[in-house]
Amino acid sequence: MEAISLARVIHILAIVLWIGGVAMVTTVIIPSIRAMRSKEEQRDAFKRVEHRFAKQARITTLLTALSGFYMLYELNAWERYLDGRFWWVHAMTFVWLLFTVILYVLEPLVLDKLFDKYVEIAPKKTFKFVQNAHWVLLLISLLTIAASVAGSHGWFWV
Repeated sequence: MEAISLARVIHILAIVLWIGGVAMVTTVIIPSIRAMRSKEEQRDAFKRVEHRFAKQARITTLLTALSGFYMLYELNAWERYLDGRFWWVHAMTFVWLLFTVILYVLEPLVLDKLFDKYVEIAPKKTFKFVQNAHWVLLLISLLTIAASVAGSHGWFWV
């Protein structure tokens, strides 16, 4: 298998694990946690799941970046950032950057502390906000995946 093919396989598997995990958290785990009776039970369950998934997400976003930028380099495709027909490349980069900032900067430095503070004050409102934020991230991700598959097969929409 040539290196570019291996990079493509790594890229797709990393995205499946990453965004598939976001889908699981958004559609199954957070609703299950919201149904728990006490705020302590909700907080502890969310922290356990979030801590484990954050590790997976950090690894898969790193693999996504390494494989994606490697493919851009190997294919000498950097000019795609200058061509509007390849807007989906910008979208992929934006989604990756958004999650990377959340996972590596905001979550450990800001969001964990805010979550702990607000789940004590208003747990229902906090978990509703968390779930809505995850829905936004998931929908942006799924639209980007759809556009990237279509665009990489010649459907440019421009």
